[in-house]
Amino acid sequence: MFTVNSSETEISTFFLIGIPGMEHAHIWVSIPICLMYLIAILGNCTILFFIKTEPSLHEPMYYFLSMLALSDLGLSLSSLPTMLRIFLFNAPGISPDACFAQEFFIHGFSAMESSVLLIMSFDRFIAICNPLRYTSILTSARVTKIGLAFSFKNVLLILPFPLTLKHLRYCKKTLLSHSYCLHQDVMKLACSDNKVNVIYGLFVAVTGTLDLGFIFMSYMMILKAVLSIASQKQRLKVLNTCVSHICAVLIFYVPIFSLTVIYQFAKHSSPIVRIFMADVFLLVPPLMNPIVYCVKSQQIRNMVLGKLCQKHS
Repeated sequence: MFTVNSSETEISTFFLIGIPGMEHAHIWVSIPICLMYLIAILGNCTILFFIKTEPSLHEPMYYFLSMLALSDLGLSLSSLPTMLRIFLFNAPGISPDACFAQEFFIHGFSAMESSVLLIMSFDRFIAICNPLRYTSILTSARVTKIGLAFSFKNVLLILPFPLTLKHLRYCKKTLLSHSYCLHQDVMKLACSDNKVNVIYGLFVAVTGTLDLGFIFMSYMMILKAVLSIASQKQRLKVLNTCVSHICAVLIFYVPIFSLTVIYQFAKHSSPIVRIFMADVFLLVPPLMNPIVYCVKSQQIRNMVLGKLCQKHS
């Protein structure tokens, strides 16, 4: 379990936690968790399948939705191995390298989801404020370039996380605070100077806050455009096209800010509350986004129901 360094004992295994005090019930907790993962993976794969196979969905809005589904799928698959190991097999140990890899993918797909939500807000802004030029502005080639540019940006943004963590020494503490690895959690275990990690972690957090700020600005401009429409019925019709995206933004950002508030202002709160909110952050967006878009998007809803009716007929 330990490898001996020249001057001090260095940790070779970190330990994740499930729900403190409820270890005996982990097998029962694993049932709803597995169901949530299953629904999230099937839901996002279903959206990707329909967008790929149906020509009527080959539009900018649905291309961006496919990016959101890919981000959600990546987020689910990144945390799935350790969640199952803990709750199904009671195996909380994880090697540092595996932990660094997991936190890279979790933070990377989270950053990508934030970026996609920002792109989707611009998509709604162009569709509402400049509808006549919508298809000429957001061509398929341009949408692809936007997706690749943001993916590359997020890889560069998150790559320093595992690289800087790998250069730290871990020689005393081994217990992490969640069922998966996060940068801010792992760096606290270091017995060497982690100031670089703290500063860079704050920088990444600020970029996420900027995404939310730009989303807010987009909706302020959308609201201004909507209020200039004379017909109230038309206003509601236009705003209805934004409901799915607004729900996705709330589903993603509310758990993050709730977790931040708990860590900053409720440090003495029950660890179960913190663990629950952290699990909500990872489990709920991939689970709920496909449901929201299937319910609110008439085209996707009709296709899903059509496929189900074909199977039963």
